[in-house]
Amino acid sequence: MYRLKGSALETVNNEGFSLEKNIQEIVESNLESLFDLEFVATELSISEFRFDSLAFDRESRSFVIIEYKKKSSSSVIDQGYAYLSTMLNNKAEFILEYNERKSESLKREDVDWSQSRILFISPSFTSYQKNSVNFKDVPFELWEIKRFSGDIICLDQITPSSKESIQQKGKGKDNIIGDVGKEVVVFSEDDTLRKKNVGEGIKEVYYTLRERLSEWEDVRFGAKKNYIAAWKNKRVVAYFIFRKSYIRTHVSRGFFGKKKDGKVIRKEDIKLFMLDDPKKMFNTWENDYKSVYSYDLKRTGDIDYLLLMLKQKYDSI
Repeated sequence: MYRLKGSALETVNNEGFSLEKNIQEIVESNLESLFDLEFVATELSISEFRFDSLAFDRESRSFVIIEYKKKSSSSVIDQGYAYLSTMLNNKAEFILEYNERKSESLKREDVDWSQSRILFISPSFTSYQKNSVNFKDVPFELWEIKRFSGDIICLDQITPSSKESIQQKGKGKDNIIGDVGKEVVVFSEDDTLRKKNVGEGIKEVYYTLRERLSEWEDVRFGAKKNYIAAWKNKRVVAYFIFRKSYIRTHVSRGFFGKKKDGKVIRKEDIKLFMLDDPKKMFNTWENDYKSVYSYDLKRTGDIDYLLLMLKQKYDSI
């Protein structure tokens, strides 16, 4: 990494972290801006394990366990599945922890346990650790965090490249991978389209839209059970919710109702994203915690106008 001074490049030094706790403090204080997650608890003890951080993903309605690693000698695959197994076997404990710390009360049916996941954050991971989670459907994310001079923090996700399913290793009696895999599911884009029974014509519309969006810098795509999202860095540009004959596109105006710094964020206290939609093709929809612009895409002929609208959100991020 370099800093440009005039026409000369000056090296930006990697300062690192002296303690694992330093990484934890940075991430917990910035969970919303880094991962769009709601902080729940730190150093949570359940059963025989202590979880470094517990967060909640309001969009997928699921819990996220975060583990920090200063040293890169331990197995992330063994630890990750042990943690997920503990969560699934102690659901009431996680809900109780959330309810005691937050103004909102969750019920068991309010949580989508199939979207549970683990984030491992470390200054570096070994080749063995990276390869151990190199499957298309492993419910873990590896993030390398660096600190450079000038208080610059860099986060880089290690993304899987394999098309192999880890469930092939989860066959057999008393196998923790298979047991967790019965409830926790990691979706690919094809999985989401198949689950939603999307027609071939709408698939073609989506693939055309996806190709056009992929031309924009720093755009990536992530699939969940009920939608596929287009991301710019750590922020969502649009959510695509699939129906058999159309793609419902949601563009977030803003999130509210959640607690931050001891106060509940009200809709009137935030700056909502405003879309300039001269054709009035988008409707506004909201619930208790978010407001979105909504549009049903049905044919490729409307993609150009949709992209003009999505570019406004992209540029605002």
